[in-house]
Amino acid sequence: MFTGLLHTHKLVVVLFLLIYLVKTALLLANKTDTLERFKKIIRIPEMIVSTLFLLTGAVMLFQLPQIHIYMWIKIAAVFASIPLAVVGFKRSNKALATLSFVLLLVSYGLAEMSRNAPVQELAAGVVTDATQSGYDIQLHGKAVYDANCVVCHGEDGALGAAGAKNLAVSQLSAEEAVQIITNGKNAMPKYKKALSEQDIKAVAAYIGTLKK
Repeated sequence: MFTGLLHTHKLVVVLFLLIYLVKTALLLANKTDTLERFKKIIRIPEMIVSTLFLLTGAVMLFQLPQIHIYMWIKIAAVFASIPLAVVGFKRSNKALATLSFVLLLVSYGLAEMSRNAPVQELAAGVVTDATQSGYDIQLHGKAVYDANCVVCHGEDGALGAAGAKNLAVSQLSAEEAVQIITNGKNAMPKYKKALSEQDIKAVAAYIGTLKK
């Protein structure tokens, strides 16, 4: 369900931005008559898109196990843009309308930035260098998993928060797991900047032990 909501949200966000791009461009170009005609034509579709934009975003927000700073800034930008847009287009105020559109773009950019997972510290004393004596890939992988993955996947891999896949029944190979952890998929963020290559290989090896 979460994945479906995510794709729906992305679609309505793009449509929402396109509508406001056209409206803002017409206002800035002083195409008043064309703008008014466009607003009449798009009025109902815009209401539907706006409602879906807010509803899907709110539902997903309440399903997230944790909310990072980027998400809070994104929410603030979206809610700040709404009254600016209403006043801006009602009064044909180019500055307010433009500012509203810029805030929407900022919120979209922040959403994309949040696709990169934040760096999380591993438990102290864990050997993460495969060349060192005493290195254990399973212990390394568990430490990475506990710091980064357990919040959505759970200790047994079956929590399923925010659309997380059930790792206990996953048929992914270690190589496929490495690719998904590195590049992200659906609601799962990219870990290629947050984790080292060895971290990713280790956690991929560890989640293999969660399979039943």
